[in-house]
Amino acid sequence: MAESGFKPCAVIPVYNHERPLPGVVEQLRCAGLPCLLVDDGSNATCAAVIDELAQQPDIHLLRLPSNQGKGGAVIAGLREAARLGYSHALQVDADGQHDLSTLDQFIAAARAHPQTLVCGYPQYDASVPKSRLYARYLTHVWVWINCLSLQIRDSMCGFRIYPLPATLALLDTVKLGRRMDFDTEILVRLAWREQPMHWLPTRVHYPADGLSHFRLWRDNLLISGMHARLFFGMLRRAPRILWRRLVA
Repeated sequence: MAESGFKPCAVIPVYNHERPLPGVVEQLRCAGLPCLLVDDGSNATCAAVIDELAQQPDIHLLRLPSNQGKGGAVIAGLREAARLGYSHALQVDADGQHDLSTLDQFIAAARAHPQTLVCGYPQYDASVPKSRLYARYLTHVWVWINCLSLQIRDSMCGFRIYPLPATLALLDTVKLGRRMDFDTEILVRLAWREQPMHWLPTRVHYPADGLSHFRLWRDNLLISGMHARLFFGMLRRAPRILWRRLVA
């Protein structure tokens, strides 16, 4: 049975996504979700679009003084969502990659199980770059090793509903990656805390004119460093993780 006080919103990190952003916001508002736009140091053109959207009812704006990276923007947004009184936050990208037609299923799952982190695992169409698709499998393997489990189906899909109390409890005690390493690291560290997770498929499309902020060398170095840190963290935690599973 769902707890009372279920109050979700959408947290959208925005960095120069002025073209797809209005459509993403419209779909979320049609689904009845208030939106928190996190302007992560966007240029003047995008900032003007964000300002216009923020004039609508139930559209909140958090403007960061400089670009923090996707993870930094999401972290700031989650904290602001909690400050505004929301219980759950849907993380969704501003670039329109995520198909929001199944959003009701995600909201229903979070409402029914409010302590659970509801995560999307991607169903790609032909638009996905093959290099991105195959590279994900390396991260999948490292995540399974670092969790000593196959429970995380996809750690890189940034379409998920966080229960804010449990998520902020982690953010208050651990410094997480602030860029493209964030999505994976937070799931692994929540898994170490035995955070319940529920997985739902979500279709993902890469628009031909889409704007990607993934920087090949910088972000791959960050992700590699993250996997190394998590591996040594797993080694320290392995006896406790394995013992919990043995007695469960």
